[in-house]
Amino acid sequence: MEPSELALFTTTELIEELVRRQTFLGVVVHSEEELKSVAWDGTRVFRVRFNGTHLTPEEVRRLLGSVAGGMDRAAG
Repeated sequence: MEPSELALFTTTELIEELVRRQTFLGVVVHSEEELKSVAWDGTRVFRVRFNGTHLTPEEVRRLLGSVAGGMDRAAG
C-alpha cells in the first residue's frame, strides 16, 4: 500500500492491532456492539482488552477500580 492510500479498518481490527503491539501497555474498554444511533438508553455490554504480556488480569482489575474511583470523586 502506498503511503497516500487510505485504508479502512473495523473498530475490532484496530483494537486487535493495538493490543497485539509489544509497545502497548494499557487497557481498552469498548462496547461489544457498535453504537448505531446518537441516543443511548444506558444499557450496554462492554469488553475489556489488554496485552497479557505486560498486565495480568488482577492488575487490570485494580487499574479499572482506580479509574472508577477517580471518576466517582470527580463527579461528586
